[in-house]
Amino acid sequence: MAWRAQNKTLQILHAAEQGRYGVLAAIVYNVEHITAFVRAAESRRSPLIIQLFPSSLDQTPSLVYAASAAAKHASVPISVHLDHAQDVDQIKHVADHLPFDSIMVDMSHYAKEENRSKTSRLREYCHARGIAVEAETGRIEGGEDGIKGTDDLEGILTNAEDVEEFLRAGVDFLAPSVGNLHGDYGSNGPQLEMERLHRVYHALEGRATLVLHGTNDFSPELCRACIAAGVTKFNVNKLVLDPWHAHLRGNVDKPLTQLMTEGIDVLTTAMEGWMDVMGSSGRA
Repeated sequence: MAWRAQNKTLQILHAAEQGRYGVLAAIVYNVEHITAFVRAAESRRSPLIIQLFPSSLDQTPSLVYAASAAAKHASVPISVHLDHAQDVDQIKHVADHLPFDSIMVDMSHYAKEENRSKTSRLREYCHARGIAVEAETGRIEGGEDGIKGTDDLEGILTNAEDVEEFLRAGVDFLAPSVGNLHGDYGSNGPQLEMERLHRVYHALEGRATLVLHGTNDFSPELCRACIAAGVTKFNVNKLVLDPWHAHLRGNVDKPLTQLMTEGIDVLTTAMEGWMDVMGSSGRA
């Protein structure tokens, strides 16, 4: 399939797998976030994946075009990814009409067999249009702003059989459930089953890229341990956006343009630090 060699998300992740470093796949909610993340990527010479939630397509429909333009004109490899897409009609519309490089086809709110079969059919639809596909095996507990209908479902941990089934479904990257949570972890912090994560990576046998969701409250040490276990794509939200929110709350009385400029600077610095942690700095 010739499209695979041209797909930016696959290019970014394949290079990271070869180099054994992590790539930040960062959720954006506005143009300021895009600006800060791209500045950080160019400053650190790091690859980057810009992610949008499906809710953004309704709330701020022009945001994907801003992200796509920023990625296209950046001096480092940047792709645009739709995270946690759960509506079949919306996924098809996105694949047909919007400038995404990859889509997470999230059918994890269905039972295991229906999850796999729906994912397989949608993977065929997306691949036919040159779009790479991510899926979730098992079910990751918790809810996250921008993701509907998941916070009341019980988590299901991933096993080797799940991995093999989704590989047969033809997905390009796989997000397992290994004790990670969508949302916040609470006072005990993240408690990942690292042995399970290692087993998932070995079951993949290089046939798909390993993705980790639920990175709120991760330490640099835990990120590095996950990279050593084979994780390449790190979905991040509050992990990198918390300094932005703290700056807004602490400076709300400043003029808007000043607040925006300072916020972009704060977020750029935070993102640069996490790119250093992931080992992606200097790789682009």
